[in-house]
Amino acid sequence: MTSAPATTRRYVALLPSARQALVVTVFTLSLSWLLHLLSGTSYLGVFGRIGFIGAALLLAYSAAGALRPRWLPLAAARVGAVVLMAPVAAFVTALATQRSQFFSYLAQTQTLVGHFLMVFLAIVFGVSFSLLAMRSERRERERADRLQAELVNSSLERELLDARLRLLQARIEPHFLFNTLANVEALVATGAPQAGPVLRQLIAYLRAAMPRLNDGAATLEQELQLVRAYLALMQMRMPDRLQFSVAGCVQAATLRFPPMALLTLVENAVRHGIDPGVAGGRIDVGTEVEPASGKVRVWVSDTGVGMAETAQPGTGLNNVRSRLLAMYGRSARLELHAVAPQGVRAELHFILPGDTH
Repeated sequence: MTSAPATTRRYVALLPSARQALVVTVFTLSLSWLLHLLSGTSYLGVFGRIGFIGAALLLAYSAAGALRPRWLPLAAARVGAVVLMAPVAAFVTALATQRSQFFSYLAQTQTLVGHFLMVFLAIVFGVSFSLLAMRSERRERERADRLQAELVNSSLERELLDARLRLLQARIEPHFLFNTLANVEALVATGAPQAGPVLRQLIAYLRAAMPRLNDGAATLEQELQLVRAYLALMQMRMPDRLQFSVAGCVQAATLRFPPMALLTLVENAVRHGIDPGVAGGRIDVGTEVEPASGKVRVWVSDTGVGMAETAQPGTGLNNVRSRLLAMYGRSARLELHAVAPQGVRAELHFILPGDTH
């Protein structure tokens, strides 16, 4: 048994669209005015006949699309319905207007020729409008299919980027963790008195960091918190050789950022800048956001031993660059600059999407 909503949808499918009805109405009004001027017949009388025929052809066109048998192509069904409806509609209008004089009306050659001319025009215009309407519908379907394909491609691309982020993140996290544990091992092996406090600081740090290791929606503020904890840990290991500052900004609380990316830059500054130098050095971390343009700059600057002219970015920096590109697109970049008199400044540049600023 057919449900009421299904029956309603079936009847609605038989009706033409508002756009089709508007086009037919405008055309019948214009054609009626033209025939009125040429024949001198009452405009309302002409419009009554032309308008009725136009409405009948439009209904036939719409109903054919919904009621056609499966073996019959849609275009053939619609054109055939219009061709068959044209003489029927013209006959009904003649019968309605002439009534008792209908047979005498047909007996006159002039009126009979006029009747067949109206049928002919109805077929010509009906078929022409049908072809134009089907062409327009085909273009709309192609446009809808194209938009759907673009949506699917965009969704797939987003899923690919997310998968790439997770893969790169998985490669970075063990790198950071093992390096930190190696530092603690070195303190324990040398019997340094800082080993106990450093280990406790590491445990506190890991308690804060571990829930975020797989967080794809980390913010820059969370990264800055981890960096502060990490640098505090490193300062306990070498209190006379490391000074640092970490400066955030208001926007950092909600600004998306690749998890552990900033920490990788800071770790590189400690490992390759501060550790090799006898005098140590200072690490400064900062952020800057331009609300008007959406441009963001994040930097890690150290006064360590500096960067050799032949040095090439390692796996950690390449992963940071790849993750930033995956999250913020082609405009994102990682830059390395020498600092006078010595040191390195790593800068991350990217632009926020338009709906976030």
